[in-house]
Amino acid sequence: MSAHLLPPGIEVFERGWLSANNIFHYSDVKAGDIPDVALVDSGYCAHEALTIELVRNALNKHALPNLRKVINTHLHSDHCGGNAALAKAFNCEILIPVAEDQAVTDWNEDLLSYQNLGQECPPFVHHGLLIPGQEILLGRYVWHILAAPGHDHHSVMLYQAEHRILISADALWEEGFGVIFPELWGESGFEEVAQTLDLIESLPVSLVIPGHGKPFTDITKSIATARSRLDYLASDPDRNARHGAKVLLKYKLIEWRTRDLTAVSDWIVNTPALQSAAKQLNMDLDDFVKWLPQALVKSGAASLEDKNLIDSI
Repeated sequence: MSAHLLPPGIEVFERGWLSANNIFHYSDVKAGDIPDVALVDSGYCAHEALTIELVRNALNKHALPNLRKVINTHLHSDHCGGNAALAKAFNCEILIPVAEDQAVTDWNEDLLSYQNLGQECPPFVHHGLLIPGQEILLGRYVWHILAAPGHDHHSVMLYQAEHRILISADALWEEGFGVIFPELWGESGFEEVAQTLDLIESLPVSLVIPGHGKPFTDITKSIATARSRLDYLASDPDRNARHGAKVLLKYKLIEWRTRDLTAVSDWIVNTPALQSAAKQLNMDLDDFVKWLPQALVKSGAASLEDKNLIDSI
């Protein structure tokens, strides 16, 4: 199956790194029936207006009355930051992984990742839960809900057996996977990533729709790339800490576009995940604050000009 030949009723809105891909599902419009229209993942809050526009355009294109539900593979801000805006615009339901139920109900900043990762997410209300081992109807097709710990302990994937499609979120990209965040604060993550890759490899999959990047079909190659990447990171946990720290700053810089170094330093100092990374790297926080922007510049992901850190696209 070509990555561009999705079955009827599924469209992928490929986004970037600040907003995860949105997967639009819709059933046929039949007289007397309300079509099932769903969106998997809602992007980042800074791009919520574009997310709403993409959904409205799809609704109009297919003569659909409304968006009925939003499904979040996990609750990192790039996957659920548009939830509140979509709920307001379309009065749709929101479904989240079951393990996040209490944290979202209480909007517990200690349990949710946004404060820890130095990100933002407007509070939202959820109406249902995604339970691994169960199934969910999205548009025309039934999808299996699969646990996918590693990048995020509570993440899920969605698998459509008939068409052999996997919505992998950040558990598998064409050339890797998302940052193994639990390892940054001393929790197990490498083993969970390996187990999730084993699960993906056990499934008959013809097409993967990742959380970032275009859909792809060479699953064998991508799993091999991911395993190689995992071995590289797990062989020296400091590598994961350095990589995770650079990704967090790059992500924030994509939102800022440009920021003076004093503001960047303040953000680093006040972001708990980066404090944890500094400890893991045995770096004094002052040294870490100086190192991190320079590391981003050295990698080509940013530039420095007049004491401003500038995003490099």
